[in-house]
Amino acid sequence: MGQHLLRHQGRHRKPAAPGHAGGAFCCRGGAALCVPATAGAAAPTRREWVWSVVIGTLLLGGGTGFVTLAERDASSSVAALMIAVSPLFAGIFAALWGERTRRREWLGIAVGLLGVVLLNLGELRATPLAAVLLVLAPLCWTFGSQWSRRLPLPAGLMGSAAQMLTGGGVLALLSVLTGERWGTPTASSLWALAYLTVFGSLLAYSAYMYLVAHTRPALATSYAYVNPVVAIILGVALGGEHLGALGWAALAVIVAGVGLVVWPGQRAEG
Repeated sequence: MGQHLLRHQGRHRKPAAPGHAGGAFCCRGGAALCVPATAGAAAPTRREWVWSVVIGTLLLGGGTGFVTLAERDASSSVAALMIAVSPLFAGIFAALWGERTRRREWLGIAVGLLGVVLLNLGELRATPLAAVLLVLAPLCWTFGSQWSRRLPLPAGLMGSAAQMLTGGGVLALLSVLTGERWGTPTASSLWALAYLTVFGSLLAYSAYMYLVAHTRPALATSYAYVNPVVAIILGVALGGEHLGALGWAALAVIVAGVGLVVWPGQRAEG
């Protein structure tokens, strides 16, 4: 879902489709599966495949698929705002399993969310169905992320590959159910797929799942604030985009919120 937010931070880009995302995740999952397999890693057991289907469905089918469908009838500003709620949901779900979120982390979540609101003022548009999907997307993503910490999933890159393969299959099925038509891939889209296979899947998705398993929920989901900052900076530096005073102030607020979340603490605060 983090890749999806960054990809749609621009205001006038055509939304992706579930089938495109599903095919991409299947390709990327297959490529990711080859790496641990060639290194001699054990193949997932039947039980691990079953739970990979569950988590892949929640994260990619729900988290990515619902956002993809919603952006047909919602502005990217609304999508960005809803995805930015992910750290809040992560803290709530973690509490259900007995984990405590520090007061400073709650403050960081609130400050980061405020920054995203400032960054996306204007162009707020969504149909009721799109709004519901944009609420369900981060719920699925964060619930699946926190639940995955307690399930028997394949370790390391093998786990990421299994989730991308199964989640990609769910997205492909969603494509069929919504009557999506598949077009002929262009050279630029194939290059984009290759880039996302390496940096978006082998590195980013695997790194996210590692953080989910080994760090605090607020820290693992802080990408929801970092992605808009990266997208804006790249747009200004490489895309000739302009950012006004309010935009730069919003970026500063977001960075402050992330700083509050990642600042190390010696003990859990009440």
